[in-house]
Amino acid sequence: MDGTLTKPIHDFNLIRQQLGIKQGEPILEAIGNMPADRAQETKIKLDDLEMELAHEAVAQPGAHRLLEKLKNTEKQLGILTRNGEEIARVTLRACGLDHFFEPDSIIGRETCAPKPKPDGVEHLLKLWNADRDKTVIVGDYRYDIEAGYLSRIKTVHFDQSRSFEWPEFMDHGIQRLEELIDLSQTGH
Repeated sequence: MDGTLTKPIHDFNLIRQQLGIKQGEPILEAIGNMPADRAQETKIKLDDLEMELAHEAVAQPGAHRLLEKLKNTEKQLGILTRNGEEIARVTLRACGLDHFFEPDSIIGRETCAPKPKPDGVEHLLKLWNADRDKTVIVGDYRYDIEAGYLSRIKTVHFDQSRSFEWPEFMDHGIQRLEELIDLSQTGH
């Protein structure tokens, strides 16, 4: 969602600094390794920081058009985020994308182990009774496409710079969201 459907605004190095987490360390995993009392306090701070950012969310160019097209062809749409689910809902509302997603198809860290673990993908596949061969995950970061790769579904890496740093996990790479419309029409 963040950086894929919305313009990227998270400064993860600043967030780590504000939470007292070593630079380069994955935030959720670092919190998971903290003593329980510090972890709880840090989770609250993280939620507050992410909620502030959620209110500032702006949709990526082409996001509305893409989601409208997919919804009109009766595709199931879901959000799989490392954020909290309420933060995801606020983010989607802030950028006018919330009406594209059913509430039970917004999966965050409360429901499943965070990406890159495939738990969220598996949860959505089961919820939708979806065919693995017809399911696609789109994301802008390694954790997104790695979760899809581990679940054996198609993966699309959205990278506006076209550097595609993790080719071992991706089936397709796109620079603009509109490119997904072309992929969906060709059966990819």
